[in-house]
Amino acid sequence: MSRPVRSILLAQPRGFCAGVDRAIEIVERALLKFGAPVYVRHEIVHNTTVVNGLRAKGAIFIDALDDVPTGATLVFSAHGVSRAILAQAQAKGLQIFDATCPLVAKVHVEVAKLHQEGYEFIMIGHRGHPEVEGTMGQLDSGIHLVENADDVARVQPAQTERLAVVTQTTLSVDDASTIVAAIRTRFPLVRKPKQQDICYATQNRQDAVKLMSPEVDTVIVVGSPTSSNSNRLAEVARKLGTPSYMVDTACDLRPEWLTECARVGLTAGASAPEVLVQQVIDRLRRQGFVLVRSIAGQTENVRFPLPKGLRLEPS
Repeated sequence: MSRPVRSILLAQPRGFCAGVDRAIEIVERALLKFGAPVYVRHEIVHNTTVVNGLRAKGAIFIDALDDVPTGATLVFSAHGVSRAILAQAQAKGLQIFDATCPLVAKVHVEVAKLHQEGYEFIMIGHRGHPEVEGTMGQLDSGIHLVENADDVARVQPAQTERLAVVTQTTLSVDDASTIVAAIRTRFPLVRKPKQQDICYATQNRQDAVKLMSPEVDTVIVVGSPTSSNSNRLAEVARKLGTPSYMVDTACDLRPEWLTECARVGLTAGASAPEVLVQQVIDRLRRQGFVLVRSIAGQTENVRFPLPKGLRLEPS
């Protein structure tokens, strides 16, 4: 019996979101306007190819502001920073451009506003992630991190009448809902965000994987190991019973993952450029996957403005 034609099913949407597009453009514009070097605190986005490309153009990625000369140009990454880091950068006289995703910045504003009203916070997120450090660093105290439902039992707020939930923007939608339910069980008066903190791009990409996974034998996620939203895509597929693997580039694709596969699903995290997806397609074609089809999905038309000082001047 002849073997079925092997095919690739492409998730839609996939790859860059508006916040990532904006962050990368901020670094590129700063390099064009001020020349190299431009310093960037942390990886601008969590993707090895993007970071290496910007490094080749003259970006210098640093973790400590002590590594930035006084008066230099500094870009904050898309993940946001604490108030203490902002104050330290300002005290050094740095020319600062903030590439914090506006959806992360929205969470910071909400935390500051409710703090003024006497609220404490439970933050759902991954310990050590730069976005979590930035959001928790908006306050000196009164914000408690939980990574899973079991952590909720260990939270000890000073009071429970004014308690609010905030989340990292790149979480698993389903996992976050489970943790929020546990929080509401223990703290019935807790205030949920007016709008879900998990960003539209994370939601859309997870929804696309949920739609695609039952139709394929394996899901390949293009994304770097440090990318939270990319890791969540692989998890979503696995929870639906579909084997899933992450690749930073096409070179990471392993033939043994595909030996018994007739249909492969392919997606990319919000910080992974489309060129990497196309390179994975080329590699899959060489392994006998001849048909490529995109699934129907949410169209994204979101654009975020650049900071003042980097916008194109009218001619």
